[in-house]
This record gives sequence, structure tokens and C-alpha cells, in this order.
Amino acid sequence: MARPTPATLIALACAATTITAPLPAHAQDRTSDNAVTQAEDAFGFSVGRESIGIYSANSARGFSPTAAGNVRIDGLYFDPQYSLSSIVSDTSSIKVGLSAQGYPFAAPSGIVDYTLRRPEDHPGASIVLNGDAYGSGGLEIDGSLPISANLSLGYGLTVNHVEFPDGTNNWNHAQGLILRWRPAPGVEITPFWTISNDYNDEAGPFYVPGGKFLPPQPKVRRFDGPEWADFRYTAANHGVVASVAPARDWLIRLGAFRSVFDQQANWTNLLLNLQPDGTADRLIIADPRAKNVSVSGELRVTHSIAEGPRLHVFHASLRERDARRMFGGSDEVDLGPTRIGQPVTAPKPVFTFSEQGHDRVKQTTFGFAYDGRWRDVGELSFGLSRADYAKTTALPGIAPVTARSHPWLYNGTLAVSPIKAISLYAGYSRGLEESGLAPPNAANRNQPLPTILTEQKDAGIRWLVTGNVKAVAGLFDLRRPYFSFDTANRYTQTGTTRSQGAEFSVSGNLTKRLGVVTGGYLLRPRVERDAAAVGTIGQRPVGLPGHLFNLNLNWRTPLLEGLSLDAAVFHRGTVAATTDNLVTLPPRAQLNLGGRYGFKLGGHPATLRLQAGNIFDNKGFGTAGPGIYAANSGRYLTGYLAVDV
Repeated sequence: MARPTPATLIALACAATTITAPLPAHAQDRTSDNAVTQAEDAFGFSVGRESIGIYSANSARGFSPTAAGNVRIDGLYFDPQYSLSSIVSDTSSIKVGLSAQGYPFAAPSGIVDYTLRRPEDHPGASIVLNGDAYGSGGLEIDGSLPISANLSLGYGLTVNHVEFPDGTNNWNHAQGLILRWRPAPGVEITPFWTISNDYNDEAGPFYVPGGKFLPPQPKVRRFDGPEWADFRYTAANHGVVASVAPARDWLIRLGAFRSVFDQQANWTNLLLNLQPDGTADRLIIADPRAKNVSVSGELRVTHSIAEGPRLHVFHASLRERDARRMFGGSDEVDLGPTRIGQPVTAPKPVFTFSEQGHDRVKQTTFGFAYDGRWRDVGELSFGLSRADYAKTTALPGIAPVTARSHPWLYNGTLAVSPIKAISLYAGYSRGLEESGLAPPNAANRNQPLPTILTEQKDAGIRWLVTGNVKAVAGLFDLRRPYFSFDTANRYTQTGTTRSQGAEFSVSGNLTKRLGVVTGGYLLRPRVERDAAAVGTIGQRPVGLPGHLFNLNLNWRTPLLEGLSLDAAVFHRGTVAATTDNLVTLPPRAQLNLGGRYGFKLGGHPATLRLQAGNIFDNKGFGTAGPGIYAANSGRYLTGYLAVDV
């Protein structure tokens, strides 16, 4: 077996088990964006303006990898206060089960991994014009500009006016730069900078029924809140990813990132005591300016030893996080009785904000991991880390309180191949994870929830069916604390959630022209109530469906060269909507149909993409917390034109 090259080591260190070549450079090739043809499995994948999969950055196996703090950039630890812009991110994928095999320091709630968009060695750009039937429109430009033989600059800009189904709208723009510098063989340094702005974004309504029933369905595109309740924020992500291969079997990688979410104006538009006839009381909550900042990163040293058909990869890691958050200090105004669809004409009042709370987390994690691969036999990986964690919370009028923890965190996975086409795997992981924020209708709204220890067990099978068609099926069992409302309407821990389930994925080309990505999960989530918890707590945790299935097809038609048609079918089971489980969201199905046509425009590659979503106009609601709802979108039409120049 040949000794691994630095490029292969980089791929291994990024923990993408299917990559055996240098990381791709896709600075300007937007006409080929197609989530169905590019996804490796059905667990979750995004490229450009397209996303597919049964999981997302906010929901995997019943929990949120992003809220839990399990986000990576090229495999390196990243603590985002705002998601990474597609200006500098080529793709993002969700790693769970066997797809996370080989990831150093795997996390119980899954991993969200962003791949940086690396500038090309030749000049070029992509232009994307987008719009929808609601009246939205936008422009995206990104490209590459070589500066020298070893240095390339990538750039990007987006400007959008967005019309939302609930009648609100906003203006937003983002811009970014990314450099790719290779000063010597085996050395690559990639700094990046992005900043995003959002303004004139009205606060859409949240519905809080006055009884054990769902809200009446509001009309689409009819905003009835105050026009003066406009969001405004600035978000930024800056950082650098660097790799150095000092020898053929050594690799040093560094990722250092700063993420900022500066919310200059924040509002919550609540329709309280909502009745079946649409009458309610409107409460507007205003928050003072809040700026959340996190500095995070990872230094990783990787060493490989190749011996015949076996490859041993060792990782030593140092991860750091210093995050500061602000919360509280809000003021509110009761606008009195109202009705869904009835416009608010009250003038903007003068709000008086109180002192805010502050939260600071400092965490240092040292770790060692091993990834062993024996060709046609199997894989073994494990990791051991020790976290030095300190969280200081300062509330108005109360002396700061610091909580410290020094847990050992560990994970291990084993995969064996009884025959060449089949792999069996099993794994266990224990992690220190965040819990997110209290929901908007809680007395402690937006307050950071405690950090928790979580654990996961999983096992499954991967089968290379034929050609590039592969199937993955697995079982999992996760445990983590459960949060709900207490008698003072504070959102706090009241028990433990045990999420047991099964998942599957099938992906690949069924024929030369027909590609498929399909998957789903069956979930049996249960709440184990704390002895000290008060109130009625049902067995099912709020917001988790009993099942979800997703089928995506892409057919390259023989009718016209460059024309492909696609379809997506989605079905979600019932969802507990209140802590006492007396209200549930009914099952929801959705069908999307679309197509794309690749052609030449002025001699340049171009793609026209159209999609009709939610064909049967199945609206309904989603939960924003126990007993609080937001309306889903109905039927919609979107499209974009991408040109590579």
C-alpha cells in the first residue's frame, strides 16, 4: 500500500471518509449546483440555493447539532453565532451514524460540516438571479481572481429583497472575501471574511391559543402586525483555515474563527389567548440591542502509519471557545384585543429597557483520536477528550455565578466488512453540548439554557447495492435533558428525553438518467420526568415527529439535451405541540416538482431552474416552543438563472 500523500491526509483529517483527493475548488461553478446528484446520502446536504435530506443543521435525530455546538468548518471546530454564508461555503452536510465514521471526536447530536469554497487558479465568476411568485428578487455574484501562481482571491456579493408567506418582507445583503495561498509545497492558508446585514424585516406573528386547540389558519401574504416592529441585525464570520504537511506522513491543521451576531433591533409579535374565531390579545415585546460574540477554533496534529493494507491515523487536538452573549432587558406593550388579519394602526410607543444579563463561556478541550482502516476488512476509531469548561452568568442585581465542569468525553466506532459490498457498524459517544435558548413566549425568553452531558448509541449497516447506489440503515438511542415550562412560565429542565429510532438512506443512480436520494426515520421519543418537576408533562417531547420520510428524484430527460426534471416527496408524522401532549400537529405531506435546463448564454454555461413547492397547498403550523405556533408556507413558485462567466 502506497504511503498517503499530504492531500489524502488533509481529506482524512477533515474526516470525510469518501474523499481521497485534495479538497475541491468550486469558486465559480454555480450552474452545476444540484443537491440530488451531489449528495452522498439522504441525511442532509446543501449546495448553493438547494438543500435536501431528512436532517438539517437544526434537527438531527430529534435534536439540533447547531444548538448543541457540533459545527465544523473543513472538519475543524467552529462555534457559530450566525451560520456560515454560502459566499465562502461550498457545501454543508450532516454527519450521523456511519457517515460520521472516522470523524475525530464524534458528537451525540450529529455534526454539521461546512466545506470552504476555495478560489480557482483561473479567473471566472458566477452570476445568479433569483425570484419567486411572492415578489422576492435577488442577485448573487461570486468568483475567483488569481493574483499570482500561488495566491488566488475569491469574492462574493448577494443583494436580496424577500417577501415571506406571512406578509412580512426584508432587505438583506452580504459580502465576503476568501484567499487561497500556497506559499510552499504541502502548505495552504485560507483566510476568509464575511458580513451580512438584514433590515426592514417585520416581526411575523406567533400564535398562542387560549385553549387546547390549534390556531385558525391565517391567510397567506396578509401581515397584520405593526409596521414599526422591524428587525435589524449585522452578522459576521471571519477566520482562517491552514494546513502544513512538514513530512509525508504528518499534517498540522489550524482553524481559528470569530463569529458575531449584533442584533440592533429585535421584536416578538405574540397573539395571546387566541380563540378559534381568530380573536386574540396582541402583545409586542421589544428587546434592547444584544451582541453575541464567539472566538473558537482547533489545532490538530495528524500522523499516519501505513503498513500494507492497513492505515493508522492518529490525531492530537486542542479546541478553544470563548463565547459572550447578552439577553433580557426587554420591554413590552399590550396593543389590546385584535383579530387575525386585522391591521395594527397603533403608533410606535416609547420603550424603556432594563439592565441586561450577560453570559460568558470559556472552554478548552484537549483530545486524542485514532482512526484505523484495514482494506476490505473494516475500520476502528475512538476518541478521548477532557474539557475544561467554565460558564459565568451575570443577572441584574445578582453577583455573577460561575459553573465549572471538567468532564471526560469519549467516543468509539467499529465497522467490519464481512463481504466487500457490506459494512456493519456500531458506535457510542458522550459529549458536552449546549441546549439552545428559551422560546419567545417564556418568562426567561432568549436566555441561554444550561450546558449538558449527552450520550448516544447507534449501530447499522451500509450496503453497496450496485454501481454507485448505496443503502444505509441504522438504529440509534440518544439521551439528553428535557426542557419545558414551570409554574412561573420559565423554560427550564423538567426531565430527560430518550430518543430511540431507526433511519435509512438510499442514494445513487438507478439508471443512467435517473438519480435518487431517499431516506427517513422512525422515532420513539419519550420524556422521563424529574421527580421535582411540577405540572402535567406528557410522555412525548414537544416538536419531535414520530416519523419523517423524504424522496428526491432527478431525471435527465432524453427529450431535450440539458433538460432534467425533479420531484421531492415529504411526509412527517404527528408532533406533540404542548408539554401535556393534549394538542398535536397532524401529519403533513408535501410534493415539490421542478426542473432545470442547462444551455449556453452568450457562449457561457447557464442553468435555468424552476420549482413549484407544496403543490397541494398543505399549510398547517410548526411549533416554536410548547404551545406557540408559526404558520407554514403554502404553495409557492421559485426560480433562478445561473451563468458561469
